[in-house]
Amino acid sequence: MSFNIALSGIAAAQKDLNTTANNIANVNTTGFKESRAEFADVYANSIFTSGKTAVGGGVNTAQVAQQFHQGSLASTNNALDMAIRGSGFFVTSSGVDSKDLSYTRAGEFKVNAGNYLVNSAGDYLMTFPVDTAGTSTSVSLTTTQPVKIPDTAGSPQKTNNVGIQLNLDAGGGTLDPAAFDPNDPSTFNNSTSVTIYDSLGEPHVLTTYFVRPNDGAYTGSSNWVAFYAVDGNPVDLGGTAGTYGTDTTGDGNADSTGTAVTSGGWKGSVLTFNDTGAYVSSDPGVITTEQLGVGGANVLGAGTDGTQAITIAFNNPTQYASAFEVTQLSQDGTTVGRLTNVEIGEDGLINASYSNGTTVPLARVALARFSNEQGLTQVGNTSWKASIASGVALAGEANSGTFGSISSSALEQSNVDLTTELVDLISAQRNFQANSRTLEINNTLQQTVLQIR
Repeated sequence: MSFNIALSGIAAAQKDLNTTANNIANVNTTGFKESRAEFADVYANSIFTSGKTAVGGGVNTAQVAQQFHQGSLASTNNALDMAIRGSGFFVTSSGVDSKDLSYTRAGEFKVNAGNYLVNSAGDYLMTFPVDTAGTSTSVSLTTTQPVKIPDTAGSPQKTNNVGIQLNLDAGGGTLDPAAFDPNDPSTFNNSTSVTIYDSLGEPHVLTTYFVRPNDGAYTGSSNWVAFYAVDGNPVDLGGTAGTYGTDTTGDGNADSTGTAVTSGGWKGSVLTFNDTGAYVSSDPGVITTEQLGVGGANVLGAGTDGTQAITIAFNNPTQYASAFEVTQLSQDGTTVGRLTNVEIGEDGLINASYSNGTTVPLARVALARFSNEQGLTQVGNTSWKASIASGVALAGEANSGTFGSISSSALEQSNVDLTTELVDLISAQRNFQANSRTLEINNTLQQTVLQIR
């Protein structure tokens, strides 16, 4: 009996040594969770056994339990590296269409040949689908899918609308709109430009010229004339030219109400301000250019949508006695964009930025947690699978509820404390030696018994 007790002690000490050695071997493994060998004593039970005289039968390994406390985070230069600060696991799949899910804390992700995010083992990072605003449309493991990083931002979109917000200098000089010439800066007060796009994504420059008429100001009202050009070519309005009242007699009152804004082949619009410099109205009320690819303009290249026209909205412009200043320029067209950056937020939202200035939400990193983490089944590559002991996986978004937040450009290091492991190694070695000594003494006693005559 004592031989078996000593042998169980040696086996337990060996198990402890193996567990400690494995912890030490993985001290630099990203996302690794240290293990602890847990032992239980062995006693034979019977209804006729006397508890006062029972001698134990040795030791048994009850469990090698992994410890899932947080490891320290190390910063990296890779935006696709991720670490979970708090509870939760990344969800991975072995194939694009596979639902054989694994769970890991190692966030060393990269882009494979198919532009999917994968880990070092080639498993796909699973994510929740999102809408164009970045809101998750489903938070369920059954709807998770691998995330693909597109290298282009879709098809180009032609510009339909341009927004301008600015201040026109009330102290500037006055000019004759009929003498306007875009090649002569002395014939206009100011100008501003914005890049627009045709239906093929080709960029063009829309320039707006501002002229303060020498007869367009009178009691309580001031007018400005705006002319438009694309790539330096004059662009008329889609309808009639704007009109403004004039003070031709100099008495401070408008004595003519229908002066059309024309200059050579140019038709312009009119902006009207009150005596406090606030915007009152425009004429036409909706400023839309003529069709850019046909007719008189014809400023777009072959193969484009020739019916394209630009609606120009002046967003609360002002006329103050301060320098000309453009505070906002916007347009709704895009060209084909090339991928320039990928960012991952604390909530797991993956955004792709492109060279055309667009930012597209792609997906949200899926996290999972378990009622009993120590019940997970180890499958290698710092991954686990759900089991009966762990319970079913509960899915959720990062930085919400009991789920931790995601740190981009960071990795969770192994939670192994090397100093503690070295002490445990010495302790396990002493236990092994002591049990070996017990086995040696038992052998000596048996030899003594056998030598009795």
